[in-house]
Amino acid sequence: MTTELPASQLSVSIVDEIEQLKGTYPGYRRAHARGVCYDATFVPSGVAADLTTAAHLRGEPVRATVRFSHTDTNPHLPDAGTAVRGLAVKFHLPGGGNTDIVGVNLDRFIAATPEDFLALLKSAEPDPATGAPDLGKVQAHVGAHPSAGPGLFTASQLPTPVSYGTTTYWAIHAFFWRAADGSLRPVRYRWVPEAGDHVLAAGEGGDWSAEHLTEELGERLVRGPVEFTLKVQLGEPGDPTNDATLVWPEERTEITAGRLAITAEVTDQKHWNSQVFDPTLLTEGIELSDDPILAARSAIYAVSYDRRSHDR
Repeated sequence: MTTELPASQLSVSIVDEIEQLKGTYPGYRRAHARGVCYDATFVPSGVAADLTTAAHLRGEPVRATVRFSHTDTNPHLPDAGTAVRGLAVKFHLPGGGNTDIVGVNLDRFIAATPEDFLALLKSAEPDPATGAPDLGKVQAHVGAHPSAGPGLFTASQLPTPVSYGTTTYWAIHAFFWRAADGSLRPVRYRWVPEAGDHVLAAGEGGDWSAEHLTEELGERLVRGPVEFTLKVQLGEPGDPTNDATLVWPEERTEITAGRLAITAEVTDQKHWNSQVFDPTLLTEGIELSDDPILAARSAIYAVSYDRRSHDR
């Protein structure tokens, strides 16, 4: 049974629980702590023009700022270990303003609601006697919330990518596109690497430095842009839009909305790494779905931002 909390208190409680589980690293995000930002250009294909009025998906190329990240709270964990990786893209819109797509190399989330997420975090608290999580409590949580199981299992088994540029990233939530005629269509985003998906084989990565993926991407960029295609899955009636633990059928129509070309590390890393990449930062033609996890993310990020900006 989950505890009903006001939205603001729930956000604080989630961040508090993350800190209790994973530790606190002053000045860093409470998740995706270590990341590096890059300059990029997004070139829309034009295929989305009949489905959304969003300017960056219809017209001329737009500038973007990209952040690749290790999703853990500890900024010092080595890159060779098992972990979810992140790709956040901030599109700089014509005429000013920004809109974001935030993705991870996992196709679904591990909780359907913020309350469920908090309950999952609590179930993973270390047993005072052993200092390790009580797997029985985690299993009991999954038993009560079975849709969390696939995401948790996949996250625990994720292979390490050879490069930040050789793994697919999903935005995990559904959004709605609004067309010029007012019609709405549910969509989901996926970034597909032009270089293909490539991961470490068993036993590889032992000679990697702690920040190998950042170093490797720098070397890759010397040879040319690192590119991703934005694939957009078009939902059909009955496809869930309110639960990020569920994915849509693979046979759903998918369009190519554009291509992202990452060109170089930003010149002001401190500034861009301090910014918030927020999936609820939308623009005309794109609207939030009824996903409660999506709706909660901005408030959770705000709590994290306040603490890290005060070196807490």
